[in-house]
Amino acid sequence: MATWEEFADEAPRIAEIFRRRHAAAGNLCMLATVRADGSPRISPIEPRVFEGRLVLVGMPHTTKFADLGRDPRFCLHTATVDPHVADGDVKLFGTVRHEPDTALHQRFADDLFAETGFDLRGQELDPFYVAELTSGSSVTIDDGRLTITIWKPGQGERAVHKS
Repeated sequence: MATWEEFADEAPRIAEIFRRRHAAAGNLCMLATVRADGSPRISPIEPRVFEGRLVLVGMPHTTKFADLGRDPRFCLHTATVDPHVADGDVKLFGTVRHEPDTALHQRFADDLFAETGFDLRGQELDPFYVAELTSGSSVTIDDGRLTITIWKPGQGERAVHKS
């Protein structure tokens, strides 16, 4: 598993596409979790990269966070609106862990407020999930060919080209 910072160092192409698509979609991504009955759930989420971590925070008591509390596995997908993926597309896979550091929570809330005006300062941020990444991939169109870039921790990026 890898932190966001480790992932970005090992997979700079995928990380850059994620950053670009994440920003272009207003920070919106789609989160896949596992329901209690084992079936998949897809939910919108606005993950943030903060202090070298990929953080998944949102309204408490939602079903997506209940899913993650029960089964920490997830897939995070950039919100794609272009069927031709001209700007690329990224999927990140991993697990989450609850981070109980309240000082980190408050720094996060301060940063979120400074950047967006959304005020969570002084509130309890529970759950406060930090992603540990197990793999990732991106899809781009390069010179008219589909390029799939794949990453696994410790293996760097590997590109596969399809005509």
